[in-house]
Amino acid sequence: MSARILITPRSLTKGGHPSLDRLRAAGYELGFCAAGKSPTEGELVALLPGCVGWLAGVEPMTARALEAARDLKVISRNGTGMDNIDLATAQRLGIRIRRAEGANARGVAELAIGLMLALARAIPANDRAIKDGRWERQTGFELEGKTLGVIGAGRIGRLVSKMAAGLDMRVVAYDVASVAGLTMLPLEEMFAVANVISLHCPPRPDGRAVVDAAALARMKRGALLVNTARASLLDEAAVLTALESGQLGGLASDVLEGEPPANRRLAEHPRVIVTPHAGALTRESVDRAVRIAVDNLLDELQKLPASS
Repeated sequence: MSARILITPRSLTKGGHPSLDRLRAAGYELGFCAAGKSPTEGELVALLPGCVGWLAGVEPMTARALEAARDLKVISRNGTGMDNIDLATAQRLGIRIRRAEGANARGVAELAIGLMLALARAIPANDRAIKDGRWERQTGFELEGKTLGVIGAGRIGRLVSKMAAGLDMRVVAYDVASVAGLTMLPLEEMFAVANVISLHCPPRPDGRAVVDAAALARMKRGALLVNTARASLLDEAAVLTALESGQLGGLASDVLEGEPPANRRLAEHPRVIVTPHAGALTRESVDRAVRIAVDNLLDELQKLPASS
């Protein structure tokens, strides 16, 4: 029987991809979870035994799932985030982890700019009013001359900064290290000066929110917040309170706690725009990510001894 590789990203289990044929051509049997759905821990425990490779998405890769994967040698993400992986367990079990670095940056950055414009011009609300039979116009504002605060100046953050500069915005950034070509500010100062904040950083190691009640209080009244990174970066209760008071003018988020979310208070708020974790879901991003993820899988698996 051929060695197996498990495929779990929703975009691949639903629609497949030509790059997967390269895995078959290399002699691997492919296994899939339910089409278009993130697998549960229980489903992974059942699917992973016998798999030497795992082309993985955003599903939680828990200790229990990894410990069930007795033959697993490599996890290849079709994105860059690793906060959904129990890294300590993977390291203990000797499982290699590879990422599709940079593959999704353009798609996520363009969505962040799109969400920024949608908030500034109330595009969803104006569209919804017309479809509901109401002719109501909401006054927006122009982004020219406004200050964008970018938290996280990696590939996505730098692309967002470049696009925002093209809209004649003033861009300031915060990161753990200075980045050439960007005006870097301390986080507290950024919250105070920005008209729009866009999040492009990983979660904090201790799990604390980056945007909490204190951060929201520092922001200009009516400022906008865009989150295309991780839901855990926001203190959801504090964000809701700030929206209700008008301290926060609006939120646009591509990420929510639970996907789909069990608690819909934030998603259903009238000054919130939500998208279903679709930042990387462009034809180009998917193609790049799958090609890189397959390259990484084959690279790691070919390093194994013939008996592995």
